[in-house]
Amino acid sequence: MTAIVLIQPEIPGNTGAIGRTCVALDMELILIHPLGFEISDSRVKRSGLDYWPHVQLTEYASWEAFLAARTPRPDQMFLFEEFGSRSFYDPEYPDDAFLIFGQETKGIPRSIIAQHEGRLFHLPMRSAVIRSLNLANTVTAAAYQALRGKL
Repeated sequence: MTAIVLIQPEIPGNTGAIGRTCVALDMELILIHPLGFEISDSRVKRSGLDYWPHVQLTEYASWEAFLAARTPRPDQMFLFEEFGSRSFYDPEYPDDAFLIFGQETKGIPRSIIAQHEGRLFHLPMRSAVIRSLNLANTVTAAAYQALRGKL
């Protein structure tokens, strides 16, 4: 199963909307702590609507705990950053891919990027005035691309 991994998300509405996307696409949602909100926050549930009970949610205390528990292969990991060297259109996504996203304000921590530099991807944009999209929008676009031809 493809999974969405959010490293230390800060905005509850984004996480709720991403959870809703995960339900729609039968993807697991993995949250890496610390979170910038309580998972019980009403804003998470409001964005996820009444779908939140159906989210296949897994939480880890840290990035290291996630790696220890899941032991992902390098070819499973797709880290998304605005400065990623490759387009998200380029790879073939395995069925057990981890689509990894960082904090809304800071992105993926540099220490994690340094460990996975060859696995950085970006969403192409036509306009030079935009650096990045909203996290929930980016996750949704990447999730659909990862499942392209599989739906």
